Amino acid sequence: MGEQAKAKAEAAPKSRAVVQLPLWPEPVRAVPNGFLRSALFGAVRKGRRRYIDGEDIAAINGVTVRFKGQRLDQGDLDVWESVLHAVRLQELGSQCRVTAYALLKLMGKTDTGINRKTLQDRIERLVANALTVKQGRSYIGSLIQWAAKDEETGEWIIKLDPKLSALFASDQFTQIEWATRRAIDGKQLAQWLHGFYASHAAPYPMKAETLMRLAGSEDASPTSARQKLRKALDAVAEASAANGEGFSYTMRGDLVHVEKKPSKTQRKHLATKATKRLPKPRG
Repeated sequence: MGEQAKAKAEAAPKSRAVVQLPLWPEPVRAVPNGFLRSALFGAVRKGRRRYIDGEDIAAINGVTVRFKGQRLDQGDLDVWESVLHAVRLQELGSQCRVTAYALLKLMGKTDTGINRKTLQDRIERLVANALTVKQGRSYIGSLIQWAAKDEETGEWIIKLDPKLSALFASDQFTQIEWATRRAIDGKQLAQWLHGFYASHAAPYPMKAETLMRLAGSEDASPTSARQKLRKALDAVAEASAANGEGFSYTMRGDLVHVEKKPSKTQRKHLATKATKRLPKPRG
């Protein structure tokens, strides 16, 4: 190659890889396992939110979550899941334009003034935070990097950090059956339990106290906490049965035993992950 041609080649812009989230199916929502196995999006009671100033959040062994910002609940997770669902079709780091109506529709909510106000409050909360999570891979940043409202079109303009893709490697996230989650809308502990157990292919027995701690429960009474836990597990079992997921549990002493059968969509996702783990043939 001549000097002139070489100079042109070096000056030419280099192509860069496009970073996208996995293209999961319409009936599910994808969430990093570390988020489902911790109290990041907790079962928070109604009322004033506590501000967390750079604290380690309760999480299972192998997961570390450090958070700064107003405490997040399952309603905030609904919004974040819906934003991810819309953004997954385009490049991470680009500006995604989506109407409040479209986001509310994704969430199964009606387009009312109150719901739009709640949506805005939750988006603002998802922007105004600092997160460090380690779940095999690490991420440091915010849940939503940037957001703005286009007052002329009524659209939200939302940008996510491309580095979030590290939390969506094939073995790092779970596909949540959205119909089941919607069936327990408003039941914070039940929604947390549904996500937690969805992230485990073969759940192992856990202490009721540990489950409540991981869910971010603020109930200081062991008796009351166990009652709430049992009621929430009943709700998960009922919603799962109605939507094609197998879920049953027993409480033996201090331990909660859960048996589950993934839905058709989840089984396909698990099979894909298993295939990717197989060693490549030598040739």
